[in-house]
Amino acid sequence: QVQLVESGGGSVQAGGSLRLSCAASGYIYYSCMGWFRQAPGKEREGIAGIYSAGGSTYYADSVKGRFTLSQDNVKNTLYLQMNSLKPEETAMYYCAKAGRRGSRGAFCDICPPIEVWDRYSNWGQGTQVTVSS
Repeated sequence: QVQLVESGGGSVQAGGSLRLSCAASGYIYYSCMGWFRQAPGKEREGIAGIYSAGGSTYYADSVKGRFTLSQDNVKNTLYLQMNSLKPEETAMYYCAKAGRRGSRGAFCDICPPIEVWDRYSNWGQGTQVTVSS
């Protein structure tokens, strides 16, 4: 199966920006891909999802307008540009992959909802993001 490796985490001040990367070991163009985060003692939270073959992205309300998800299908790499970061967004950030249902359509039609994180079965090791006030 495809291996996923996250990078780009670090420490920033509130209001700052980070760009996370998720390098995949193989072809992910027809895969459902997502970004998730989990802080200690809290539930894992879906942030954003992409189905590149459908040219479709989906964002959680909490990050809409501040985060941008993209995918480079030559490099097989997923990105998450995070702007205007808040202290409460300190967490371990993960990318993950799920199998699609069908082959055509938008992310919301093809892929498991990011709100149901345990439907994603192929995970990276995570990268830590710390936002200070």
